[in-house]
Amino acid sequence: MSRASHSRSPHPVRRGATLACVFLGVLVTGAATGSWPEGSASGADAPAPDARPADAEVLVSRSGDRWSTAYSPEEYERLRHTLAGEYVGTGIAVVRTAAGRIEVSEVHADSPAERAGVRAGDSLRTIDGVRVDGWAVTDAVARLRGSDEAAAAGPGSTVRVGLERDGRHWSAEIARARLTAETVTVSRDVPGVTRVRVASFTRGSAELLRAAVAAVPAGDGLVLDLRGNAGGLLTEAAGAASVFLDGGLVATYDVHGEQRALHAEPGGDTATPLVVLVDGGTMSSAELVTGALQDRGRAVVVGSRTFGKGTVQMPSTQPDGSVAELTVGHYATPSGRLVDEDGLLPDLLVGPGEDAADSAVTVLGGLAGSR
Repeated sequence: MSRASHSRSPHPVRRGATLACVFLGVLVTGAATGSWPEGSASGADAPAPDARPADAEVLVSRSGDRWSTAYSPEEYERLRHTLAGEYVGTGIAVVRTAAGRIEVSEVHADSPAERAGVRAGDSLRTIDGVRVDGWAVTDAVARLRGSDEAAAAGPGSTVRVGLERDGRHWSAEIARARLTAETVTVSRDVPGVTRVRVASFTRGSAELLRAAVAAVPAGDGLVLDLRGNAGGLLTEAAGAASVFLDGGLVATYDVHGEQRALHAEPGGDTATPLVVLVDGGTMSSAELVTGALQDRGRAVVVGSRTFGKGTVQMPSTQPDGSVAELTVGHYATPSGRLVDEDGLLPDLLVGPGEDAADSAVTVLGGLAGSR
């Protein structure tokens, strides 16, 4: 079952659940489907309960804002590392299969998990002796990172995982380490098609995307894969849109009713055929990028309806040092569409059982043929 449906319900206090939209360098919470690396916007540490509510928790609880978040000073500092693309974990990214199993989708290069022999495609059966079948991916990520309420894990702590591959079962004890998240990855599985996946918009991701696009072989079409991207820094999202636009409007937003705008930098690649892949895990600033490229006619959007989070949050440090983030406004796409609740509808809606990546390649072939 997707955690996305849970996040639509009002929640009185959120403390480091799952990271989504970021405004002016600060993350807020949300939950979604998709493949979640431990260092992506999916695995903020969940702290042990305090003896008394922090000031931020009280403020968030009173606000009634379902997107609000309360952080302790320590949690907020860990968030700063996450924004810089750093995290403490084992290097395992997971996805939930249709059968409810947790499966390893990626293994971070030169990570403790890779050195322990974990591979993409392995089934993750247990974490510290607890069966994980039926879990949400965010819960599995939190346990892998040691961020459950029973542990205060950090670099050097260990987690024991039970794995299955080709019918063989085994377990491994993996030490956690401080790692750098790979937010932008490039693959070329189909001739003439380069796929660039952006996992989250952390600091520097726009420049990594720009470099990846600049290296696309001449004549290739491009698939920008934003599936499972839960958002990130708004400034990085605007920078990512700039990679494909020659200036112009990216989004408008308001802060306590004051209207503001984000614009693309001039000189982006406006010629390479472009398809954007999205799903129900495409959230927040990832939706901002999608909406900008769709409204500006720069890309064909393929996949399923996006999550629907178009709110802007800002932080407020409380007297006890805790940090509360409350919604201060909403953003809209260049044509004025609001993303909240309904999300964005792809140009080509891919139904259940259909392969969205294959559909993207087909669309890309049509775009290349029409040039």
